[in-house]
Amino acid sequence: MIALYAILILTVLVLIITNLPVFGRLPRGLRLDKIHHLNNYRDGALQNESFTPMQPEGVSFFKVLKAFLFDKHPDKIPHKALKFTQPDLDGKPLSAAPEIIWFGHSSYLIKIDDTRILVDPVFSKTPSPFSFIGSKAFPGTSFVKAEDFKNIDVLLITHDHYDHLDYESIKIVAPNVKEIVTSIGVGAHLERWGIESDKIKELCWTESAQVNANLKFTAVPARHFTGRKFKRNQTLWSAFVLQYKEWKLFLGGDSGYDTHFSKIGEEYGPFDLALLECGQYNAYWPHIHMFPEETVQAAIDLKAEVLMPVHWAKFSLAMHPWNEPINRVVKAAAEKNLKIATPQLGQTLILNSEMPVSKWWID
Repeated sequence: MIALYAILILTVLVLIITNLPVFGRLPRGLRLDKIHHLNNYRDGALQNESFTPMQPEGVSFFKVLKAFLFDKHPDKIPHKALKFTQPDLDGKPLSAAPEIIWFGHSSYLIKIDDTRILVDPVFSKTPSPFSFIGSKAFPGTSFVKAEDFKNIDVLLITHDHYDHLDYESIKIVAPNVKEIVTSIGVGAHLERWGIESDKIKELCWTESAQVNANLKFTAVPARHFTGRKFKRNQTLWSAFVLQYKEWKLFLGGDSGYDTHFSKIGEEYGPFDLALLECGQYNAYWPHIHMFPEETVQAAIDLKAEVLMPVHWAKFSLAMHPWNEPINRVVKAAAEKNLKIATPQLGQTLILNSEMPVSKWWID
């Protein structure tokens, strides 16, 4: 009986914990019906365009877990606080060209004319459901807080992973935004967190949201996966094409390398700037994140004039040294004669004008 009671109590605790708001909510109703009718919905889940196993053949989950626990590089985390520039978040753009301020990992602010777009804001100490679990933010990367972002015109969320959809940050930022653009299914999480449904525009791949007369977002395929609890791929993962007047930006989210980049380049390119992931890769999961050399090739496939590598310099979610991604991507870009921008955290990049290329992570 004692064992039975213990199992019962444990079951109740698991149910309580896994139903906390931080885990969000799975799609249902009309939203779920729309997902079920998508071309890439099969076998009870959303699918990538190409076959995409989480690990290559012969690599088990336990092998990956063992590597995470024991294969720790001494430079996995920086030994001193990272340098940053304190940004002017509320100031008007200095020119008609788009401006980008990067906060580390995949969080950045885009200013174009009077429009302010905040992408994948994660300002918690850890990209996980609980602050005591997971990689801590690097020293020097907490120079802005969620409370600093007022009157955001568009909040863009690429997918529902914790390092892109942060419950604590969203609770603070979302009430002050005018519109939210995201992938289909993510709205279920947002509504669970009390965000008004009429603020949310959910897109399937190739669908567009015309925010105003000059600004349009189009969701395009990525090669990744989603899930905040146990059931994967019930919400969509996307990259986004941002079009504003004559400007065109590619907002990459997370993606492994595949032929979709060249298809997007043909249909939507060329791009003035591509913001693409270049960190958190490993041979144990080669299909869902890009190696730095693949990041460069993806930018070329997209027909991007300039590459800005993100998804590094805040959290250590893989086993490589913290600055290996940027060193490798800079080297690969030079070999391919691709322009690359490497702004310091908080520094303002102005397209075709202020395009930082200093190796600030080495100083």
